[in-house]
Amino acid sequence: MLDLLSDILTRLSFRGTLYFRTSFTEPWGVRVPAYRDVARFHYAHRGEALVRVAGQQAPVTLAQGDLVIIPHGEPHVLSCRHTGPEEALPLDDVLSRSGFPGYGTLVWGGEESPRDTQLICGHFALAEGSRHLLFDRLPPYIHLRGYGEEAGGWLNATLKVIGAEAGGARLGGDLIALKMSEAIFAQAIRAFIEQSPEGIPGIAGFADPQIARALSMFHRNPAAEWTVAGLARIAGLSRTGFAERFTARLGVTPMSYVTAWRMQIAREALAERGLSVAEAAEVSGYASESAFSRVFKKEIGVTPAAVRLLAKAGRDALNAA
Repeated sequence: MLDLLSDILTRLSFRGTLYFRTSFTEPWGVRVPAYRDVARFHYAHRGEALVRVAGQQAPVTLAQGDLVIIPHGEPHVLSCRHTGPEEALPLDDVLSRSGFPGYGTLVWGGEESPRDTQLICGHFALAEGSRHLLFDRLPPYIHLRGYGEEAGGWLNATLKVIGAEAGGARLGGDLIALKMSEAIFAQAIRAFIEQSPEGIPGIAGFADPQIARALSMFHRNPAAEWTVAGLARIAGLSRTGFAERFTARLGVTPMSYVTAWRMQIAREALAERGLSVAEAAEVSGYASESAFSRVFKKEIGVTPAAVRLLAKAGRDALNAA
């Protein structure tokens, strides 16, 4: 049985993609464009870099061993300390000028320093239309300083393996690095939840033991006939106390959360598994197909049939290619 965070990330169809390993020598700077439905990450395997995220006043100094996650795909600039954001080249230009073939190591920069900066860069893709308030309310970036040592020996070793395997010549290296990067992301989100102050709506509730207990039970059986009173009993709180606490810490009412997550289950059933509208209604806890369709359109913005047809068209086009 998946735990709460694992269920959320799995249902959002979260998948990692390593897109390059770098060898940057000073001076260097790269402008990374915005992308929808992705979370980007950069791990400093060797050396350091500045990360300027759009909309943020101060740059992030990424020291060796640090990890930065940009959850919402905002544009950002990676550079050395000598290169300003206006001097950085667009990523596509760097890829073109460097002759990067799409695998191995991206080599770029000047000749001012014999020591290079090695980054492991990649992204995690979310299925189109997938949403969850935990993910929506993550900050523009998460900077994990010296994270390997803080989180324990296993994580430090994992980061080193990613650095050694990504873009290397050994068979299976990229797949090993990819799967390990997915584990790193889950660990990073868990650490952010545990370390977040209580005043961040949508985040604080997951660190609250009583609310988390109720959420975990709901996620294990989302199609059950859930009520606020039933969730409150699991949390060990009164109905009113639970509802007020849940709303204050997650920013939504308990039943709004239940409905939103059920619709994500339905979206995944329609788009990823190819279930019929009636089957999607059943797995998300609705006996009435018409009632389910009304709620789905309100939450997702389109009808269940439209989601199913669009996904089928995409699969057919892929198979025909």
